[in-house]
Amino acid sequence: MQAAQAGLARDADQAVIHVPAGEGRAFWGPGDRYTFLVTGAGSQGACFIVHCLVPPGGGPPPHIHDREDEFFYLIEGEVSVIIGGRSFAARAGDLVTARRGVPHTYRNTGSGNASMLAIFTPAGMEGWFEEALDPAGDRAGLAPPATPELLQRMLAAGPKYGVRWA
Repeated sequence: MQAAQAGLARDADQAVIHVPAGEGRAFWGPGDRYTFLVTGAGSQGACFIVHCLVPPGGGPPPHIHDREDEFFYLIEGEVSVIIGGRSFAARAGDLVTARRGVPHTYRNTGSGNASMLAIFTPAGMEGWFEEALDPAGDRAGLAPPATPELLQRMLAAGPKYGVRWA
């Protein structure tokens, strides 16, 4: 059963998704750890929800999603989010939205790790994470530094998933 391998428990009619703490497929991005909570397969294509653990100074380069809206919900820490040239200082409990087609990025401006959910609607971006990023083996450690190979995979996978680097 594929759901069990991904750390998910589902009822017989797929109406419930349960991801126990510390489970879900995880990937290292350039400095960040991304853990899948809900994918298109589990949401009938409605959304992709990923937990982002962002160390101080971490965050992706500016980019654009052509196919999805992205919502950032900050659980812990402080993050500067820039969307369409506007800057927002997000703190725990804040939600910021980046509509498709609008350049955006975020950066952890705090002294500790930031924890947030990134929610993509509709689903589909999980394919980019799977294709471009490295599986996270040791979840307790820090993300390894970005390699030229990782950066090349990120760039190469972008057009396939509607991601442009701004």
